[in-house]
Amino acid sequence: MSSVTSIAAAETRLAILETGELAARRVADLFAESFAADEVAVSLVDNGEGPNTGQRIWRVTIHFAAPPDEAAMRELAAAAGGDNAGQALRFETIAAKDWVGESLAGLKPVTAGRFVIHGAHDRDSVPSNHIGIEIEAALAFGTGHHGTTRGCLLALDHIGKGAHTPRRILDVGTGTGILAIAGARALRQNVIATDIDIGSVRVARENARLNRAGDRVKFFHANGITAPEIRARAPFDLVFANILLGPLQRLAAPIRSVLAPGGRIVLSGILHAQANAVLAAYRPLTLERRFELEGWTTLVLRRGVRRSVIARRRDHP
Repeated sequence: MSSVTSIAAAETRLAILETGELAARRVADLFAESFAADEVAVSLVDNGEGPNTGQRIWRVTIHFAAPPDEAAMRELAAAAGGDNAGQALRFETIAAKDWVGESLAGLKPVTAGRFVIHGAHDRDSVPSNHIGIEIEAALAFGTGHHGTTRGCLLALDHIGKGAHTPRRILDVGTGTGILAIAGARALRQNVIATDIDIGSVRVARENARLNRAGDRVKFFHANGITAPEIRARAPFDLVFANILLGPLQRLAAPIRSVLAPGGRIVLSGILHAQANAVLAAYRPLTLERRFELEGWTTLVLRRGVRRSVIARRRDHP
């Protein structure tokens, strides 16, 4: 099990945003997906109807392990909730507490297709016909409780029901390794997974061992997909990239270059309004499926198959 330092110091710096439900969920998701679990703890609460408005107000509270760059945090909030969210974000300093433990203690199992993401305390509650993936409670970053990760799991469930099982799988920006683990267990294939953060690589490797997928998933510390370990195993039949709009656009050409004919890319970390920009960056790939959850979009794109490849498949089913 991984040992992760909880947020604990003499004081804790936090950011608070009160806004409508959709914007609140987007901001909460983006902060949770943009930081490791030992860096922030994010809570989302329905505060009821606002005075004289008749609209429900939701509060997002982000607890930081270290003093944040307030200007950068406002930009992040604006990226998810609009300019008003960035301007309305306010910062406070309070007495320290184990905010990570408190905010994650109530996490419940999450079901996405055949997958159930759970903590150790719910290990025995996974239905026998589902694939349980256990993620340590202190590592809630990327545990499937956000629309981006759940969308990718639903996409994997969809792909796994197809006629052709992907054999070469790549997970870019693996985080806790949940998508790599799910792919290895559901498809029974080997997976290559990378992350720009060396701490995430260590956590993901431990999670893979915990979930009996350590022999099928190889984790590497890498920025992008130019690492020799990736190029040596290309082309890939399935690529996951659950990151944000900017990196998705920058990596579009490199990812397309390692995708096999007929291969699929699952892209997430995309707000609904950003989907068309991502589709434009990944042309001429074809949109096969779209999943929309809690303000986030997951796209399944497919590369065309050359006629010569189709002929070989017919000759050798």
